Amino acid sequence: MIMKLFAKFNIIIALFSLPLLLSNCTKDLFYIPTSIQEELDKMVDDGFDGSVVYVNQSGTSTLYCAGWHNRENQIPAKPQALFKIASISKLYVAAATSKMVADQFLSLNNTLVELVPDLAEGIEHSNHITLRMLLQHRSGIPDYTYHPDYPWDNPFKELSDTYTLVLDQPADFKPDKKYKYSNTNYLLIGEILDRTLGYSHHQYIKDEMLTPLELSNTYSLLSEVDIDSVMSGYFVGYEHDIKYNDFIQPGGSMVATAEDVGIFLRALIDGTLLNSEEQEIYSSVYKYDHTGDLPGYRSIARYHVDIDAIVIQFVNTSAENFKYWPKFRRGYNRLVRILEKEYFN
Repeated sequence: MIMKLFAKFNIIIALFSLPLLLSNCTKDLFYIPTSIQEELDKMVDDGFDGSVVYVNQSGTSTLYCAGWHNRENQIPAKPQALFKIASISKLYVAAATSKMVADQFLSLNNTLVELVPDLAEGIEHSNHITLRMLLQHRSGIPDYTYHPDYPWDNPFKELSDTYTLVLDQPADFKPDKKYKYSNTNYLLIGEILDRTLGYSHHQYIKDEMLTPLELSNTYSLLSEVDIDSVMSGYFVGYEHDIKYNDFIQPGGSMVATAEDVGIFLRALIDGTLLNSEEQEIYSSVYKYDHTGDLPGYRSIARYHVDIDAIVIQFVNTSAENFKYWPKFRRGYNRLVRILEKEYFN
């Protein structure tokens, strides 16, 4: 059921949804919240089951929440709830890769043929695809999440099953010819890191990044946590809690609190996490903000330099209806406008 709904969700029928979107946008133009809490309450009224926000600005951190941690049992949202951060995980993987490149375990110019020769046999242009291109989403390798057989409602238990969806498939384009986001890039990076290290890159991230930053509420996999601490996830049209779906693919598997994500992002930006050489490498291959999207879980992690604010937002509702992503982004943008107004007044 979820697989069918999420497959439809990934195919945007813009013309069909446009009148509704314009109507909602028009309504939002006349709404100006006076506080972050008011905005979160409004988002819950507008159909999101729950939300958590973390703000770190000029040395001060604040947490906000609204709605439900668990809808069935009427458990209110918890500011310290764990959340599936989905593709925000790529920030951590890119940082780990930058550290390993700086330590000369890897080179950004290494090709797939050099790094994973067995997998490279099934990837078109693998002799020209470099680690740099994987990090930058310029490889041309198809995204496994868009394959019609990807099991959203019963995720693969083994990474090897994911590779069956992308190996021996034609490339989307020749390497480094353009940018196209592909989760397969970071699936491969996770494999490359594991083989290079001789142990799991999850452990490397914990040892080299999470522990030094004292991020005790960040985990690489859902299987590592107390499931009751995880905010429930909901997909419109499917009544049950879907937080038990375990997505294990590197670059999309991590679980964390909003506060931990905010602390990590601040450290990634301000030089606390990476030394100058690592920072230069990271800046050359990846960005300093990200969104996350899994069934039932959507998130934004971003730094706003003009007001020196890290703003992290989680919502535990997704849907096939095209209005939900724009509605979430508009809500997030209103949060930022509130902070801007307070900062400049």
